[in-house]
Amino acid sequence: MTAPKDFNDRMLSLGLARVSEAAAHASALLIGRGDEKAADQAAVNAMRDQLNMLDIKGVVVIGEGERDEAPMLFIGEEVGTGDGPAVDIALDPLEGTTLTAKDMPNALTVIAMAPRGTLLHAPDVYMDKLAVGPGYPVDVVSLDMSPAERVLALAKARGCAPADITVCILERPRHDDMIAEVRSTGAAVRLITDGDVAGVIHCAEAQLTGIDMYMGSGGAPEGVLAASALKCMGGQMWGRLLFRNDDERGRARKAGITDLDRIYARDDLVTDDVIFAATGVTDGSIVAGVKREPGYLTTETILMRSKTGSVRRMIYRNPIK
Repeated sequence: MTAPKDFNDRMLSLGLARVSEAAAHASALLIGRGDEKAADQAAVNAMRDQLNMLDIKGVVVIGEGERDEAPMLFIGEEVGTGDGPAVDIALDPLEGTTLTAKDMPNALTVIAMAPRGTLLHAPDVYMDKLAVGPGYPVDVVSLDMSPAERVLALAKARGCAPADITVCILERPRHDDMIAEVRSTGAAVRLITDGDVAGVIHCAEAQLTGIDMYMGSGGAPEGVLAASALKCMGGQMWGRLLFRNDDERGRARKAGITDLDRIYARDDLVTDDVIFAATGVTDGSIVAGVKREPGYLTTETILMRSKTGSVRRMIYRNPIK
């Protein structure tokens, strides 16, 4: 039977979940072992092996780096059997290598898949990011607002006091002024040490996570992954590339980006239907981490499809061989 050439997201979604789960299983053996590189490499190897079992003509557009920097799952690498739909793949085999090495919360394996040419080929530079969950007016906040203005605008739209808003921000020295300004409004700040894909996803389930908004700068590739998740779960996101030197501007132009000042909305980062899967490595507020039982590893995966807006949580218990 010939594999379909169109993007059959329903059929591909479970295969994508297996890719994410395999990476989590592999990296779980290195939780708390203090070796970030080994944990990341284990996830990369497992993810690549599983991707190559899928009937797709896949190209990695968000990956571990350029070909000369990453031996596997590099940007431009072709994956899959070559018999099936042409797809873009964005992945982070282990989002939170430090979190895994130190056995800290919210380490995930993350992957998204969409029809060829529909995921932004984001260069490996910083991106200024802003995200909120579903249910708000379009463009309720913007990157052109100050941090305080964003808090006040979101509180007004929600019909609450600024003190009832919680903002998630990556804990970095570059964000010190932003954190102080957000707190000056009375809003709370939840700081995270790593993992801003998870930080953005938190906004989509504010009633569970307590996070209303995400802001701050982080990796542009992770911004595309986060936008993929929000496109499935609902919510708004904006990103603007940040450049520190001419080399980084050159990377953007090499990726086909001509307007270096453009603000990308969520649907500019991901322009068509997308599938997103994330499996917990360490326990977090989105999914549980890998559990070791006698003879078994148990994982929790969140699997989402933007076409239907479906969000599936799956528990997978696999014998240790």
